[in-house]
Amino acid sequence: MSNQLEALRQFTTVVADTGDFDTMRKHRPTDATTNPSLILKAVQNEQNRELVQQVIRDHANASSSELVDQLLVAFGREILAIIPGRVSTEVDARLSFDTQASIERARQIIQMYQRAGVNPERVLIKLASTWEGIQAARVLQSEGIRCNMTLLFCLPQAIACAQAKAQLISPFVGRIYDWHKKAAGDSWDEAASAGANDPGVQSVRRIYQYYKAYDIPTEIMGASFRNIGQIRALAGCDLLTISPDLLDELAHNTEPLARQLDPQSAKQDAPEWLASNEVAFRTELNQDPMATEKLAEGIRAFAADAVKLDTLIAAARKQ
Repeated sequence: MSNQLEALRQFTTVVADTGDFDTMRKHRPTDATTNPSLILKAVQNEQNRELVQQVIRDHANASSSELVDQLLVAFGREILAIIPGRVSTEVDARLSFDTQASIERARQIIQMYQRAGVNPERVLIKLASTWEGIQAARVLQSEGIRCNMTLLFCLPQAIACAQAKAQLISPFVGRIYDWHKKAAGDSWDEAASAGANDPGVQSVRRIYQYYKAYDIPTEIMGASFRNIGQIRALAGCDLLTISPDLLDELAHNTEPLARQLDPQSAKQDAPEWLASNEVAFRTELNQDPMATEKLAEGIRAFAADAVKLDTLIAAARKQ
């Protein structure tokens, strides 16, 4: 009997949201995404000790930032040996408000992959969906470097990413859900806010409808899920990046799973076309307390994990 993971593959590209190699071998995702938190966890896994030490030995004279990027690329290479598609590798979150530094760091990462014999078409550079990150993506995409725009919480961010011709966006379903649940407090009704009524699901559906109505080629990858109900409600989205525990849950669930999103339905009820420029972007983002707070919070969290990763690598270098 088919399970929900196999059913989902019929109309959505399944992506593994993990740095764990065994999970990828088990669930056979097409693509894989990583972020500073996932890489930090992977580096601390004893099974990966030799990989970390090998990177340090091979790049003994590298600067701290270069060594971290070499480690990210090493993990990316291992992932690409398992999956048939693409891996996302993130630019240091501490550069989220520095367009030029983000561009230079992305170019460096791609060059490292190329020197390692990896086709750049199999790599997506992850950038935060700040105005500065989006402008970095605009330049990188024009150079043929494909970008995955992360920490995305609202339609204005998605529209700006589309105008920059980003390859892919990653709207964060679970973090939107978290914010609304916390804001509602005791009045939150879990059952009434589940499935299609989930605020995170609704946000991605708005973006999907807008993109498909206007034939925007940027791919949409729902991310940051809290439960499989959110995943089922977005079946049909271009891609969904899913954590190991939720991949397991889908694989063990044999109930029917139906497609919820499709391009033709989106075209039948096209939303209003919205212009986007820096003033509109900053104004609309500022008007959305959820998106503003979660974007800032996400950057702080990823930056903190980048600092921890730096510390771990520095300690390992001394061993």
